[in-house]
Amino acid sequence: MKPLQRDLINNLQGGFPICDRPFQELATRLGYDEETVIKGVKGLISDGYVSRFGPLYNTEKLGGAVTLAAMKVPAERFDQVAEQVNAFEEVAHNYEREDTLNMWFVILAENENALLKVIDQIEATTGITVLNFPKEKEFFLELRLEVPEE
Repeated sequence: MKPLQRDLINNLQGGFPICDRPFQELATRLGYDEETVIKGVKGLISDGYVSRFGPLYNTEKLGGAVTLAAMKVPAERFDQVAEQVNAFEEVAHNYEREDTLNMWFVILAENENALLKVIDQIEATTGITVLNFPKEKEFFLELRLEVPEE
C-alpha cells in the first residue's frame, strides 16, 4: 500500500470535513494537494481497498425505514441471487455468512410500507423467503482500522 492510500484510509475514518472544499482541507492537513487527494480516494475504490466512499445517513431520523434481512440461499444459486438482490437500489451491505441463513443484507427505504414492498419484490424475484429483522435498539460502535506503516 502506498503512503497516500494509508494516509487517506487512516484519516477518512470517523469523519470528513464539512466545508466548501473538503478535499482541499484534507489535502492541507495531510500535506498533499487537492487533486492528489481526489485521485487517491478514487484509487482506493478502483484498487479495491474500499468498496464505497460517501456519507452515511440516519435513515430513520430522515423519516425512512431500515432493516436487516436474511435469506437461506442454495449454494449453487448464491451468486445469481446476490445479483438479483443487489439490483434493488434499497439494498446495501449484502454479504455471505457460513450458516443456514447465508445471505444477509440491509434494506433502506423511504418508509415502512416501501420497505415491506421491497421485501415482497425480492421474494418474488428470487423465489426465496426474506426474513426481516428490524432494529429493536441502536448501538453506536466506532470501529477504526488503522493501516500501520510498513
